[in-house]
Amino acid sequence: MSKTLKKILYVEDDLDIQKVVKLALEEVGGFTVKLCSSGKKALDCIVAFKPDLVILDVMMPGLNGPDTLQEIHKIPQMAQVPVIFMTAKIQPHEVLEYRKMGVKDVIFKPFDPMALADTIQDIWEK
Repeated sequence: MSKTLKKILYVEDDLDIQKVVKLALEEVGGFTVKLCSSGKKALDCIVAFKPDLVILDVMMPGLNGPDTLQEIHKIPQMAQVPVIFMTAKIQPHEVLEYRKMGVKDVIFKPFDPMALADTIQDIWEK
């Protein structure tokens, strides 16, 4: 992938996890991160923000990660933006289902904040 990863839209309903991820990705990774606390808020701001990558929490009230992913794919200028799911509830068959939905990869919680930026960069370069 020739494009450089710079802007990440991170969608997570847990404010503590939001803070950790934003700090890890901005301070350690040097990325620009926009936080959204729900799938609906993500859909409201995604076109204006123009992220290079979207990271979605799987389990959120209202629009969950898979539902938000489906809605993102309906937005013509966002349909090709890579999406990573982040989840604590992980079974091998679930990961397969997520990949069939079109996510680039799945990051498991809990994650190492110091390694998160490198993990995301590695996924981006795959």
